[in-house]
Amino acid sequence: MHYVEAILKVLAVGLVLGAGLPGVFALGLVAYSRGAGGAEADGTTTAPHPALKALGLLLFAFVAAVIVIAILYITKGTIIHHFGVNPVPFLP
Repeated sequence: MHYVEAILKVLAVGLVLGAGLPGVFALGLVAYSRGAGGAEADGTTTAPHPALKALGLLLFAFVAAVIVIAILYITKGTIIHHFGVNPVPFLP
């Protein structure tokens, strides 16, 4: 039963980071591009929407933070060995 739990945990993390994080990035792209305004194909223009641009930037920052924290978590042992500092003390 221990192996089944471990496999399910790996599957869940893989789904969240493998499909969820690119999905959040795509939502950020959509929000940012719709918030930018500009000219449409038929020649009409749309006004910028600052809230959508801010949402897009917030989603980009979230994705970047997750990537940086993941890299620090993966290299935690090496950083502790060389510098004596735990870069992610909030993670076990």
